[in-house]
This record gives sequence, C-alpha cells and structure tokens, in this order.
Amino acid sequence: MRFFSKTDIGKKRTENQDRVWTGMLSDDACAIILCDGMGGENAGSRAAQITVDFITERFKQGFRGDVNRNTIRNLMLTSMISANSLVFNEAKTDINKHGMGTTCVAAIVHNERAYIINAGDSRAYHIFDDNIQQVTKDHTYVRTLIEDGEITVEESLTHPSRNAITRAIGAEAGITPDYFEIDLYDSSILLLCSDGLHGFGDDVAIAEIIVNNQKNKVCDLLINYALENDGRDNITVAIIAV
Repeated sequence: MRFFSKTDIGKKRTENQDRVWTGMLSDDACAIILCDGMGGENAGSRAAQITVDFITERFKQGFRGDVNRNTIRNLMLTSMISANSLVFNEAKTDINKHGMGTTCVAAIVHNERAYIINAGDSRAYHIFDDNIQQVTKDHTYVRTLIEDGEITVEESLTHPSRNAITRAIGAEAGITPDYFEIDLYDSSILLLCSDGLHGFGDDVAIAEIIVNNQKNKVCDLLINYALENDGRDNITVAIIAV
C-alpha cells in the first residue's frame, strides 16, 4: 500500500483550518485522518488539530496485528466519540472558542478492506477501474432536503444553505458517527477529501485525474484542479493506493 496527502489554503481564506494525517499502523495496515475545522480565528484549526492528534494516538495505541473487524469498528467509533468530547469541552470552557468544531473522515485499510468513519461533509470515495463511488454520506442540511424530496441534487448545488453542516465533532456533547466497511480490489484507490475539493469539482473529473496519473502526483493534481475551479475554500486530499 502507498499513501499520499496534501493540503492547501485555497484562494480566499486567510487561514488553513484543514488538518490531515497519514501513516502505517502495522506492516499491513495504514490510516488516514482528515478534518475540516469550523469556527472563528484559530478555533477551527484548534478543533481540527485536537481531533487529528487524538484519533491518531488512539489508532496507534489501539491497533494490533491480530485485530478483527469488530475490534477495528470499536476502535474507530470510540476514538471519534472521545475526540468529540474533548473538542466540545474545550469550546465550552473557553469563550474565545465557543462554537468551534470540525468535520472528520477517517479510514483504516487492512487486509484489502477499508474501514471508514465520518461526521460532517468531508468525504471518502472508492475508485476502482473507471468507477468512482462516494462511500460516506454528507451530514448537511441540503442532503436532508434531497432525501425528503424537497429539492433535487442539481438544486442543492446552488442552495443558499448548501454549506450548513448538521453533524460535526464538538458541535454537541454527544455524537453518532457513520461507519462503513468496503472490500478493496487490485488497483483500488481510497480518496478522502474536504469539501474544498468535492465542493468545487466533479466526481467524474476527480476519478479521471486519479486513474490516469501516477499516484504520487495525484494529490498535487487534485489540488490544482480545485484551484482552477475557483478554489475558495481550504483544500485537503489524501489517497491510499492498494
């Protein structure tokens, strides 16, 4: 397995509140943790950094070579739930950080299987052959409207509340993350990204960039693609190539 990541402040922001970590957990397992912070000056960055640092340490300490599927699931869920408590409590006790939070999407790849967890609208995609499949589901107001049949997918792209998040680390005292497992194939790619990529690009074009280029160049190319498509937000991407 190979993994790569990159983050960019984008064209309009004065601060990059995205954070990402990639690394090996064992000889045959690796992980990505990606966060997109929300809040006032420094607060979003702080929320994202707390979350990435905490979950990274929990993954490193809790992952063992003889783990089973249930162990990995429990490790991921308890790590994100505990990170939520840390961020929420700091925001509650520091008036300058009131309302801070962060999206989070994390993945562990082990034995040709991906274990994925998320809260917010940072996404995980599975790219295989020429196909791209969004694994995670956005926790956003417009997604709720789409599921309720009140707006179409096309209408959601320009909806005035399209950036409203309905679930995030630190937003409330408790959190229920979404959890997924998918089988990976030869030449599968797992992509994790903040909305700075998927909010300013097209899934098909993203897949074409990944499939048609050397994997060590993909993150640079995806960042450039988002920047060419306005790139107003922080942009963070990470891939695992099986």
